[in-house]
Amino acid sequence: MKSNETNFIQRLQFGKEDALEYIVDNYLSLIKGITYKVLSPFNNQGMIDECVNDIFLSVWHHAKDFDGDSAKFKSWICSIAKFKAIDYYRKAAKNMEVSSDYLEPSTANSVEKDLLRNENRAELMQLINRLDPLDQQIFIRKFFLGEHSEDIARRFGKTKASIDNRIYRCKKKLKVHASDFFTGGSMV
Repeated sequence: MKSNETNFIQRLQFGKEDALEYIVDNYLSLIKGITYKVLSPFNNQGMIDECVNDIFLSVWHHAKDFDGDSAKFKSWICSIAKFKAIDYYRKAAKNMEVSSDYLEPSTANSVEKDLLRNENRAELMQLINRLDPLDQQIFIRKFFLGEHSEDIARRFGKTKASIDNRIYRCKKKLKVHASDFFTGGSMV
């Protein structure tokens, strides 16, 4: 006996392979459409095909859980397809997030970022040059070279508290100079 539209559900539940063949023949395009709609952003046909196969495997393994007619079966298989595709989407998105941490940014994006960073650095250096020489050295050592206040204090024969106070005053001066600089005011 072969599966047809009246007996395929029962035959599937009894584990008859011809019922699975019938389902693949009749629902493949629908399942591929659902899967493609969810997974197309990844542009990975292999992943879509794997998901479709996984959907039919899931239908095969859970056929005994289905209770209904062929109209309900269509809804059931569509919901399995949708949720399985969403699972694949989440897994792929998670893998992309992890792997993107290790990838180099695109050259155009990198060049643009480098230009902006250099421009910002040049503007910052113009502002720092407005500080007195000792404050310039302290600020550069603290924020560009990453030295600790204690090390800077020893280098210049000052206390840690005096270095921290100078850094605080430098930040205030730079903030004032920066607002003047970006609004077109005088920086003197």
